[in-house]
Amino acid sequence: MAERVKKRSAKAGLPPGTLMHVGTRRVGETRVHIMDYDEGGVREKAPAKLDDCAPFRDTESVTWIDIEGLQDIPLLEGLGQCYGLHPLILEDILNTDQRPKTDDMEGYIYVVLKMLDFDPRTLEVVSEQVSLIFGRRYVISLQEGREGDLFEPLRERIRSGKGRLRRLGPDYLAYSLLDTIIDHYFAIMEKFAERIEALEDELVSDPGPETLHQIHRLKREMIFLRKAAWPLREVINTLEKSESELIRPATKLFLRDLYDHAIHIVDSIETHREMLSGMLDIYLSSVSNRMNQVMKVLTIIATIFMPLTFLAGVYGMNFRHMPEIPWRWSYPLFWLIIVAAAAAMVRYFKKKNWL
Repeated sequence: MAERVKKRSAKAGLPPGTLMHVGTRRVGETRVHIMDYDEGGVREKAPAKLDDCAPFRDTESVTWIDIEGLQDIPLLEGLGQCYGLHPLILEDILNTDQRPKTDDMEGYIYVVLKMLDFDPRTLEVVSEQVSLIFGRRYVISLQEGREGDLFEPLRERIRSGKGRLRRLGPDYLAYSLLDTIIDHYFAIMEKFAERIEALEDELVSDPGPETLHQIHRLKREMIFLRKAAWPLREVINTLEKSESELIRPATKLFLRDLYDHAIHIVDSIETHREMLSGMLDIYLSSVSNRMNQVMKVLTIIATIFMPLTFLAGVYGMNFRHMPEIPWRWSYPLFWLIIVAAAAAMVRYFKKKNWL
């Protein structure tokens, strides 16, 4: 099971703005990747160091600084000094259990959200916090670090010069990063839809204890997804309605479309949650009906054998004077009565549709 509890107890009592990494160490060493581009070309440096970031601070081109790994606190402190980032923003970046939000600071905008992926080995959603900071000519993305890079297709688009990325500013690059993250939510929802559909077939055909276990696991995953996706609407809506000069009107049109995507994701999550709740009720009803069928069969068997047991008990008594005992046909007659009584009761149960 993926570790999802981020312990903040070590920060108890420390003053605001104290930099301390809260979360799981995802990568061995912090990696820095710099892309500086305009319509004329792309300048790229990877791996890069903090000193390589300073020359791009005041350029007219757009600079994208991507950092993977948040455990190098001196690097983040130096980045904050270079780009004038508030200590509270740096503290939020290092606290990897942040709720998705956006802050409009003086000279830049800060956005934090969850990047999600599906682990096929554990069949669970893996979460990674991503922080975005964009100003007039730069975008800084900070990831916890994981296997694979969701932003690599975006880098390829910048290198190739296709589309509008190289022509537009850092606000459009920030939108593209958000769009890449949110589009990946749809891929995860498709995987969950497939699992729910397979679980529905199993629920109808032959539900068992493992079915109940899977339903509870999926409900837990849906709660986790809802926690990550629900605040996205507020984040994107705030960016769309922002009066900051850092977000141009043309980019707000794309943010409006991104807001629709976030609404779609939240609606899908709610639909899947309702389906899973209904499946849990169906499972419990199915188990109850199965138990009722078993009890019904046992009750019918007991009812059929009740008069037979009575007859066997009567003629099993050791009294000397029982008039039927000396008869020659007593034993065959006894079995005839037994079979007739059982057949009559079975016919009666079938007539009442109890069998």
